[in-house]
Amino acid sequence: MDWPEDTSDAAIACRQVGPITIKGNLKDGDEVFKERRSLLFKKLQVVRFYDKPNNTLVYLSYSDRVIEGSPKNSISTVPIMPWGNR
Repeated sequence: MDWPEDTSDAAIACRQVGPITIKGNLKDGDEVFKERRSLLFKKLQVVRFYDKPNNTLVYLSYSDRVIEGSPKNSISTVPIMPWGNR
C-alpha cells in the first residue's frame, strides 16, 4: 500500500525585522524548527549556524528522508545589522 507523502521540497527566507542580540555561544547545527511531514518518519527541519567572522546567521531547511528524486533544500542568511540607536 502506498502512503501519500509530501515531496522533499523545502524553502526558507529569513530577514532581520528588529534588533538581534546574541547572548552566549550559539551551537552550530542547532535545531530551530521541526515538523512531521508524513505518518512514517519523514520530518522537515530547520537548523541554524552562526558565522561569527561575518556576524551572520545561516538557516538551512531540509527533509530527513528523500521520497522521490533529489531533495530541494534551502538556505537563508541574515547579516546582523545595527538597529535603531544600538
